[in-house]
Amino acid sequence: MDLVGFDAWAALAGDSATSRTEWAAVLDAWGQPHRRYHDLAHLAAVLGIVGRLEEAAQDPAAVRLAAWYHDVVYDPRRADNEEVSAERARAGLRGLVPDERVEEVVRLVLLTAGHGAAPGDANGAVLCDADLAVLAGPPDAYAAYASAVREEYGHLSDAEFTTGRIAVLEHLLGLETLFRLPAVAADWTPRARANLTAELTLLRSRAAGAGGAS
Repeated sequence: MDLVGFDAWAALAGDSATSRTEWAAVLDAWGQPHRRYHDLAHLAAVLGIVGRLEEAAQDPAAVRLAAWYHDVVYDPRRADNEEVSAERARAGLRGLVPDERVEEVVRLVLLTAGHGAAPGDANGAVLCDADLAVLAGPPDAYAAYASAVREEYGHLSDAEFTTGRIAVLEHLLGLETLFRLPAVAADWTPRARANLTAELTLLRSRAAGAGGAS
């Protein structure tokens, strides 16, 4: 099954004219041309990993829906993408799924702002681990991800981007737990920390070099 096809969506939100319209709108949002990493390929990747991990979730359908919406609004110039995405989910899913599931989807989308799923939050753990899985990829795949993120922030100067990216990397490395599911944490955590540390070291070196040249 196509992970972002209508059949996959309809299994969660039903097959109706309203559902088809919402699915098309969600795909259109993910396909915006300014996206270089947070695009349809990322959506499919997260949905695929959620599918692998969802046995650990309490409400797998809510987690899948949250994956569809977690970056449905993505503007690199804004700082509230998760909040706006969550409200987009609330509006788009109203009448398609039960209200309590809508609210769980909203909660999960908001959680991706800091990826700080609380202990015992099985749904949050599945979504956050799937969203951060790219960090544990092979070095070349991680480098492609980092390069794509830089392209998305093309409106920033190298110095501005480096400062912001260093803050993001330091936040991620400062998390007590990067991955919460035992099924992946032992394998993914050391690889992710190695990738993050390598990028952070490179950016700090560039920043120091730029400072010395000025």
